[in-house]
Amino acid sequence: MTDSKSNSKSANIKNNSKQTAANKTNSMHEFLSSKNSSRFVTNKQPVKLVSPGEKLRQPMKREATPMKQYLTSRDEKNFANNREKKLPLGGVSNLKNETKLREENTPKPTENATIKAQSNNVNLVTESKEMNRTSAKNSKDKPKAPKKSPFMKSDRKMNVYSSLVYKNKMKQEAKARREAEELAKLPKEPVKRFFAKLAPKRVMHNLFSKKGLFMLLKFGAAMFLIAIIAIGGLFLYFKKDLDEIRLDQMKVTGTVNTYLDRNGQTLWEDKGDGDYRLVVDGDNISTYMRQATVAIEDRDFYNHPGVNFSALIRAALSTVTGRGVQGGSTLTQQLIKQVYFADEAGNRTVSGLPRKIKEMILALEVEKMYSKEQIITMYLNESPYGGRRNGVESAAQAYFKKSAKDLTLGESALLASIPNNPTLLSPYNTAYNKSLIERQHKTLDVMVKMGYITEEKAKAAKEEKVLESIQPESSRYTDIKAPHFVLEVKRQLEEKYGVKTMRAGGFTIKTSLDLKAQEYAEKAVANGSALMYQNGSDNISLSSVDVETGQVIAMVGSADWNKPVYGEVNASTSLLEPGSSIKPILDYAPLFKQREGANYGAGSILKDENIDNFYCAGFTGNCKLRNYTGAFYGNTSIRKALANSLNIPAVKALYINGIEDSIKTAHDLGDMSYCTDTSGGLSIAIGSGCTVKLIEHANTYASLARGGVYKPLSYILEVKNGSGDVLEKWEDTSGNRVLDSQAAYMISDILSDTSARSMVFGSLGASFGFVVPGVWTATKTGTTTTSISTVTKDSLIASYSPVVATVVWNGNHDGRGLTNSSNTIVRRVVNDYMEPVHKDVYANAGKWKSGDKVQKPAGIQTLTVSGITDIFPSWFNNKTSGAQTEKMKFNRINKHKASDCTDPSLIEEVDISFTIDPISKNKSFAKSADGYDPFTTDDCSYRAPTVRIKNSTINSGSVLKFEAKAGSEQLDSYTVSVDGTVVASGTAQAGDNTTTYTMTGSETSIVVTLKDSAGSTVTSKLGS
Repeated sequence: MTDSKSNSKSANIKNNSKQTAANKTNSMHEFLSSKNSSRFVTNKQPVKLVSPGEKLRQPMKREATPMKQYLTSRDEKNFANNREKKLPLGGVSNLKNETKLREENTPKPTENATIKAQSNNVNLVTESKEMNRTSAKNSKDKPKAPKKSPFMKSDRKMNVYSSLVYKNKMKQEAKARREAEELAKLPKEPVKRFFAKLAPKRVMHNLFSKKGLFMLLKFGAAMFLIAIIAIGGLFLYFKKDLDEIRLDQMKVTGTVNTYLDRNGQTLWEDKGDGDYRLVVDGDNISTYMRQATVAIEDRDFYNHPGVNFSALIRAALSTVTGRGVQGGSTLTQQLIKQVYFADEAGNRTVSGLPRKIKEMILALEVEKMYSKEQIITMYLNESPYGGRRNGVESAAQAYFKKSAKDLTLGESALLASIPNNPTLLSPYNTAYNKSLIERQHKTLDVMVKMGYITEEKAKAAKEEKVLESIQPESSRYTDIKAPHFVLEVKRQLEEKYGVKTMRAGGFTIKTSLDLKAQEYAEKAVANGSALMYQNGSDNISLSSVDVETGQVIAMVGSADWNKPVYGEVNASTSLLEPGSSIKPILDYAPLFKQREGANYGAGSILKDENIDNFYCAGFTGNCKLRNYTGAFYGNTSIRKALANSLNIPAVKALYINGIEDSIKTAHDLGDMSYCTDTSGGLSIAIGSGCTVKLIEHANTYASLARGGVYKPLSYILEVKNGSGDVLEKWEDTSGNRVLDSQAAYMISDILSDTSARSMVFGSLGASFGFVVPGVWTATKTGTTTTSISTVTKDSLIASYSPVVATVVWNGNHDGRGLTNSSNTIVRRVVNDYMEPVHKDVYANAGKWKSGDKVQKPAGIQTLTVSGITDIFPSWFNNKTSGAQTEKMKFNRINKHKASDCTDPSLIEEVDISFTIDPISKNKSFAKSADGYDPFTTDDCSYRAPTVRIKNSTINSGSVLKFEAKAGSEQLDSYTVSVDGTVVASGTAQAGDNTTTYTMTGSETSIVVTLKDSAGSTVTSKLGS
């Protein structure tokens, strides 16, 4: 039954197809024979011709398909709605009814109707063939068409286009039916339908169907394209943030500040409180170290362009699949991270993705700018190796006490294993030493696989006990030389450039210190330390300055740097009372300046007397001013007052100068810290109440050695940054003249006079310290006392030559008093330093030779003033010296000032010089040049001797005889003078004396002079 209907339907369709072909042929003939040559013929009305181009731009009008043409209005509406929804009307059942309705109501085509499609079973090829046969048959009865028609080609294209449109439409309808069938199988309730779609079987079926696979392929391609676009966009987006990074200037710099002495010897490598880095050239890194690093960190280092994309994908898959976080960064990326993104390196979450992208961008750029060897060298200099050590050189020195170029295979493999986790794998973290060794073995195995080493070498390296050679962790100041000096330099640099800048590191500082001189200084201090038990002290400091330049050449800030509590305290830069060592600078240097009114020289008189009423005015409690010996020395020259460190003349000198002028002179010469917080009183003349810095004090004495010229104290010769740029460099200057060279010389001459200081120091004034064997020095000591007693607290000595000025201090770190006032310790230290520093350091440098001393400047004159012969400046004369004269009567025999009982026959008048004392306002007389003493009064106890020539006339051949009588003193000697020429002499005795002289008779006069033990003389004359 079904088959018969189907055959009938097929027959009808076939007939209709033949009829359609015939109708198409007839229509074509009518078209070609029409007068207007219209493109379409409808009711034989002419149609305006258009060009093919215009035709294609116009919307194509098509006749309704037979199926739609014969639908009822209701069915057409339902069909259209369901087509829009891609659902058949009423589901599957309605779809069947619709199909049946179409079959029953489809009419046979008319002759003029053009059927474009009947159903899915129409065979377009068969239809085309039938049309061709029918057209050929009918062509016999109708006129032939023109051979060439401009529209035939376009007509064929239109037919093909129509067929394709129709075919596509049919596919869409079939697709809609399939979708409808699928939906029909699902529950109608929305929620149940949603979960039914998620059924695994249904999902897998759809996924692996042809359609599903095709969709996956399209999705993958789309995602790949989106990823490419996104990555490109991200690269461009983040690249703009990297414009300020100058990769062409990328350089790993050291963070260690290196301090050198003046000759380039290392004093200290300051690694700071945090991480530090020592940077070396690639040639100074072991080949094993390079190979081990590549093997364990980036095997493809020499092949990739800076980013290893396959490694990144592996790392991403490992992270996604939960197999753990795996690194995909190359050595180049790690270098970029360490140099530019160290602060962000710990962020390994999604928020760290921008940093990762920036790393890749920069890594690609870096590989274009630098060679692989340059990159791995920078990496090895930058990478962390545990604790505070960054860079392979830092690690090699810290762990193995050797340079990176000397690392063995085992040591290299061990160090290369650390950067993966430097905190845990640090050799000092013993809890993870086993993990470190395991990673070292892995490194060696990879090196074997990569062909860097043989199995035998790897085995030998594994058996090496590398951890046993690890050096103990050292403190920050290990191996520091001249620590007090170096830390003072560090302080100055931080003050100048800022703490943050200096802690960033990389600076090389060449200092003024001479390491050889420093060694002599430390040895001398050690010698003095062995004697500290003698005066109950616990500390010593030495500060030494080069005279020519003002550069510090040696500094020992304490007796023992490692001493707890105070060992690291630098006494050289601490404020301490100078005691009498301030006198040459504060009291006498300004006193010798040229001025209006009274001027002074080494022979000028300052009376040493009691001035307590003046000095102690305003003081409460016990106050008195005394010398070290407790005695007063009366009228005293400045030479003796300074050489013997008398206190009262020093106070008078300060008073004459004026306190402000004296302090200014001290500051200008170099003691800038003295009395900066107070103006002080007269007590500052003897070094009480104000403080100095010992290193400044040494430079002040250097100013005296320079002839009164001040030069700034210098510690630093040159500073370079990590790039090798010179930030500062010391340059010598002519200095500032503070004193006339004559004034400075007079002080130097006095301080080098061993005989002048004998009045107080006796033989000690010529002993060690005061006198350095083979070296001319000028020396001044000083002592201080505690505030509540006269117990000695500090002992100082300043000593200088034409090339070196040195100050040594000895005392207790807490200011406790000493058990005695001996200066033996400071004299020993200065002696043991000054001798070798001259004979070795300066002599070998050609800057000093034996016999060198401060040169006398032009203008210095030797004068006898107030009975004293000494040196004076060129501007000194009696008229401007402030000296006056007064006639005084003396016993001409003993030259004492005459008294009431003095024999009138013995009295004579003499002009005696005097000055007015600035404090007491009393006259200060001086002995005359010929010995008349205004300070001693004749006590009338003296009787002069007598003499008488016994010969009455001058006769030729007669022997000269005289008679002598003693006075209050014993007789001493006689002389015989003939016409003013001494012809005989001998020992005188009381009574008759016969001389050895025989007269010739030609003498005009003969004189016999008798002298007693007091030095008085009497004469007797024969002749005219």
